Amino acid sequence: MQNESLLMMPGPVPMPERVRFAMARQAMNHRGAEFGQVVEETTTMLKEIFCTKNDLLTITGSGTAGMEAAISNFCQGKKIACLVNGKFGDRLYQVSQRYGNPMSLASDWGTPLPLEALEQALEEGAEVVTLVHNETSAAILNPAEEIGRLAQKHGALFIMDGITSIGADEVYPDKWGVDVAITGSQKCLAAPAGLAALSVSQKAWDAQCENPPFYFDLPAYKKSAAKNQTPFTPAVPLYLALREACAIALEEGMEARIARHRMMAQAVRTAADVWGLSLFAQPDALHSYSNTATAICYPEGITDDAIRGKVKNLGIEVSGGQDHIKGKIFRIGTMGATGAPEILAVLAMVQGAFKAAGYPLKGDGVSAACEVLIA
Repeated sequence: MQNESLLMMPGPVPMPERVRFAMARQAMNHRGAEFGQVVEETTTMLKEIFCTKNDLLTITGSGTAGMEAAISNFCQGKKIACLVNGKFGDRLYQVSQRYGNPMSLASDWGTPLPLEALEQALEEGAEVVTLVHNETSAAILNPAEEIGRLAQKHGALFIMDGITSIGADEVYPDKWGVDVAITGSQKCLAAPAGLAALSVSQKAWDAQCENPPFYFDLPAYKKSAAKNQTPFTPAVPLYLALREACAIALEEGMEARIARHRMMAQAVRTAADVWGLSLFAQPDALHSYSNTATAICYPEGITDDAIRGKVKNLGIEVSGGQDHIKGKIFRIGTMGATGAPEILAVLAMVQGAFKAAGYPLKGDGVSAACEVLIA
């Protein structure tokens, strides 16, 4: 790791050696039996990770490609209620503007979503609801189960970005009535960037548009998936890496994996509290702090470069704020294959950076986090 940065961001995340080595082989025929087995095994494992019995499709493209595939196939011309309390909820709204008739049901970033406005929109004829389950731009976990209940009550489709929750937190698409759930390979699964996976319900298929886009034609992906194939040339090395990442996740066990992510996030939140620093997200009875990213507010007089810049110079990368909150927060990822050594390393570096910047933290957050991790 001497010449490698430690990525403690809300994705991409460090990849296990097994995942990296899975890509180090000669090319294979993507129409042959060997790759067909890769598709079959990966799909089976992804269904278990997604906790779904719905169709599971994998496309070559980022998580945003998964968003656009969902909106373009099932929302063309429809009234779409887009829930927004961060950058990625707004991205779903922007994608929806290309294909349907969306309304942005927004609250300030990191604050509870306007669920009363959602119910009113559904009563007034909204046909689709979009949600980012885990909004990493603000480090808030949104109430997917409650939103799914409202969508089902009014017969609306429910499209959920689970890009930073699937594989690291509790996600139950079938139980929650999620018609399309989306994830990306480089987040909680700790695989390389470049693949998106979607679970698709029968209700969604029944509502599919007549003229889907060419590359994101999900019925074509479904038809090919029945033969353990893809309709277009897949990113074979990424598939091989994703298969290995899924195997690692299931070897750990999803219950243990979720518990590990929650413990890591709690350690970071505990450190922030002992330091006397405020968290950016403002949860309530339905909304929670994210378990895959923690957003911490900078105190007055402390610059982003003094903390993130210093930490990066020492070989660890954390994320800053985006758009209008750039320079106001920093975000520590607790996602994928990381554990106690990485958490303690990043917290020690952050604590040291504040000391170097001349800011008097209230207490020793690293020791407090250690107590959480070894409890």
